[in-house]
Amino acid sequence: MEIRLIISYLFMGASMIFAVVTAIGLIRFPDVYTRIHASAVVLTMSAVLFSVGIAVYVWEFYLSLKILLIGLIFLITNPLATHAIARASYRRQIACPEVKSVDEYSEYLESESR
Repeated sequence: MEIRLIISYLFMGASMIFAVVTAIGLIRFPDVYTRIHASAVVLTMSAVLFSVGIAVYVWEFYLSLKILLIGLIFLITNPLATHAIARASYRRQIACPEVKSVDEYSEYLESESR
């Protein structure tokens, strides 16, 4: 196997790991704003790593350049779009977070001391 294929598979594998972290973040985080943050940061890195992996895999100059340009466009537009969505939901007061105080660790300590 060529070294370029190994490098491209590593980039694509790292991209898949970031995509799984994005999915976990969307499930685990409590409100809209933290979910948007998780999807914006991690999914952008996933898409850029995947486009770099595909560009290395293809290894033709003009086609790889086009693929990297798509990754660059995604790197610029995804944070802008998620910022616009978060700002619009905040202005319309959609899913405003409630102030909560959760201390599950103290309950755990009380159950252990018994």
